[in-house]
Amino acid sequence: MVGGDEGREPFGQLDGLLREVRRQASRGTGPERGRVLEWLARQTGAQVALIADGAGRVESSTEGFPPEVLPPLAPLLARLSGGQLDAAATDVGALRVRCEGLGAHEPRPVLVVAGSAEPAPEAVALISHVGTVLTLLRHAEGSERTWRDYQNKARQVRFAVLQALLAGDPLLARRMTTGAVPPLLDAGGLRVHLLHCPPPERDRISRAHQDPSGYHGPNLMVQCPIFKEHLICLIADDEDDGEGGEALRRLVRDNPRYALGVSGSHPLGATAEAYSQAAHALSAARTAPGRVASYHGQTPLDGVLARQPAVDWARSLVGGLDSVPKTSVDVTRLALNMPRSAVAGLLGLSRNTVAAHLRRAGDALGQDLTDARSRAAVHLALALSGSCADLGTEVGQPPPTLDELLGTERAAAWAGSVLRPLDRQHRRTLQAWIDANTDAQRAARAMGINRNTVRAHLRATEATLGLDLLTTGTGVHDVVHALHISDVHGG
Repeated sequence: MVGGDEGREPFGQLDGLLREVRRQASRGTGPERGRVLEWLARQTGAQVALIADGAGRVESSTEGFPPEVLPPLAPLLARLSGGQLDAAATDVGALRVRCEGLGAHEPRPVLVVAGSAEPAPEAVALISHVGTVLTLLRHAEGSERTWRDYQNKARQVRFAVLQALLAGDPLLARRMTTGAVPPLLDAGGLRVHLLHCPPPERDRISRAHQDPSGYHGPNLMVQCPIFKEHLICLIADDEDDGEGGEALRRLVRDNPRYALGVSGSHPLGATAEAYSQAAHALSAARTAPGRVASYHGQTPLDGVLARQPAVDWARSLVGGLDSVPKTSVDVTRLALNMPRSAVAGLLGLSRNTVAAHLRRAGDALGQDLTDARSRAAVHLALALSGSCADLGTEVGQPPPTLDELLGTERAAAWAGSVLRPLDRQHRRTLQAWIDANTDAQRAARAMGINRNTVRAHLRATEATLGLDLLTTGTGVHDVVHALHISDVHGG
């Protein structure tokens, strides 16, 4: 019963088996049990099958294996699979059949070898060696599956922590990670580092810095589910040696396709603002020396307006949201800071569902939230009503209009600082793009130029202003207000 093309010597035969295992291991595609069974068949001249369990289900077999031998073997297979026997030999018609149970955990798979003659002792030993190899391959496959499942769960937990922080709720992040709280949540503050790199490399970078808990030491790396080139890195601001940020800078130095935007320091509850700053910085980083840029933005518009009139205006605009379900309000807040498709992907909703939430909020506000200027006004009002929550409302005084609110010298100075770096051509393109409701094709038709030229101008504008306009769109509100203020003041 021993034959084949790799010699009869046991060591030669085992060398061939090891070569097959080594080949499979080097491919990294999981075990190919059929090839091992075919190898055994060539060595023994018998037909071979791997039975998955006591029910007789065939997991893999050689092409000539006779399935009719299995029904008579059913009682024996059940005992082998259940661990009552380790090995057995029997006759089924004219065939000599040898069966071996594999592994230690029931139900065990069973290796079945059927030949026309009694196997020689060296063939019996070879069958046992193959059984051991198959068991090890199964263990390796199970370990690989467990590793992949662990990595998937770790990514999900990290993403959930990021979502809670973006929602301004560090306590929720702690509650979600009870028993394995990431050190980041004990930090005094954080900076968001937004790394732009080829999508396939994000997972490799994240794994290279991952610790046994599934986090990244005092930091956190999360693959952005929306922008596939972005790796969102939350770096603890009180990290002793700044190693996390320096490691990212080294990656950028060594890889010309990489770029890095770095936010200012923020408390954990202001992670969304830090992310927005990092997105702005990344826009500048793409054309900056070294492809690394830190956010050095100016005071936001809500910080230069007269507080009491500003909060009165804001509350008059967004007060209608009190009648809207909280879910719709939360979706609307997100949709004012990123594209609708991004909100849908982030929350696991359909685009139609996101649109329905926005319509509900827009109806309550009396605003068209598909319009860039309306979105910018609501975004400003939400920022004001949140940051000035301690202020009351002046009784008997009608709230100012937006034009009145923006008609101050401080607002004019703010707008000038936003737009001053732009040359005339890029400012003209920016104005046309806003007038076209951020539609590059419509802006191109209005200007009589090519759509790609419009986008090229906008990319140059992003780098000049240090604002993200085309990726997350977080800078659109600033340019809408700056252009509006310029019009109010005749600039």
